[in-house]
Amino acid sequence: MRISTLPSLALVLLTLLFTACGPSIYLAQDFRAYAPKHKTVAILPASVTMQLRPNEARRVSADQQRDMEQKSGIDFQGQIYSWLLRRGQQRGYTVTFQDVAQTNALLAQQHVAYADMAKHTPQELAKMLGVDAVLTTSVRTTKPMSEGAAVAMGLLVGAWGATNQANITVNIHENEAGKLLWKYDFLAAGSVFSSTENIVNMLMRNASKKFPYTPKV
Repeated sequence: MRISTLPSLALVLLTLLFTACGPSIYLAQDFRAYAPKHKTVAILPASVTMQLRPNEARRVSADQQRDMEQKSGIDFQGQIYSWLLRRGQQRGYTVTFQDVAQTNALLAQQHVAYADMAKHTPQELAKMLGVDAVLTTSVRTTKPMSEGAAVAMGLLVGAWGATNQANITVNIHENEAGKLLWKYDFLAAGSVFSSTENIVNMLMRNASKKFPYTPKV
């Protein structure tokens, strides 16, 4: 009898492995006035804030934490870009997405480091990149999710909590006046096996029906 319950128990555990609260999505009422003029959207590195527990924070310097946050931010950027490319082939988005390697190179040419992006408005960044709109992502998490940051964290503190939570906000601003066209708030929670790829997949799957720049929007 105990043996027969194992598959069901495993299924429950897998279901609880990664859960998310219902997202909140905003789309500007006049989005249709902007969409026909937009051809290219840039995806910026995510702004990541890791909220470490006191015993972890004592063993991680400010520079080390910033480095891990940057690794996660670049990872989020790449995963969102890859997801949109794959989904775009299916949905036929009305815009193209600037290659993230080009985005980051252009930011470097403008002397905009990862830590400096918050000093610039989305409008300014869009003009620097020569795009019609920018997609920005803000992530607050209780542990690193990118592979590189997670490995670094493991080496520094030995281990971290088995649970993880991420509060994620994705915005799209246009380049003319910097108006917010789309905003998506998402809360995800998962086990230590959660990764940036898993979170982005769930994030964007939830957003896909309301994602702008589709022929149906």
